[in-house]
Amino acid sequence: MTFTQPDRPTSNFLQYSSASVKRAERALRCTAFKLKLFTTMRQQSVALKAIAGTEGFDSGYMRRPLAELVVERDLLWLIQVGLLRREVDGQGLTDSFRLTPLGHQLVEGWSQQADDLSKPSLSDRLYNALSRWVRLPSWMQS
Repeated sequence: MTFTQPDRPTSNFLQYSSASVKRAERALRCTAFKLKLFTTMRQQSVALKAIAGTEGFDSGYMRRPLAELVVERDLLWLIQVGLLRREVDGQGLTDSFRLTPLGHQLVEGWSQQADDLSKPSLSDRLYNALSRWVRLPSWMQS
């Protein structure tokens, strides 16, 4: 499924390369997160502890309960592909996450087209995993 930008004047949207949009769409499809998490993030930041474990599953944010470390790793990947950002308060970064402008565009288009994220194909999963592996910092690759 390809997510389209909603019908609005293009001046309201930042323009992203098609490769960036495809990578972001693929990353979204390959996460264990559900659309409800991202629609919530359109309105407010969501704390890591509210996403991880049974709380995130019970809130409808996750397909299955996952450990906090695994959830944080996946959220950091979504930051790298440009969908999310960490919330900042007066003292610096927090443990909460929000959508970026690209994230807003994709989630808005996605929520107009479907009830939840489409299932990733095998090639989506392989390409996403390869992209994540290649992007690891050099100190983690040894």
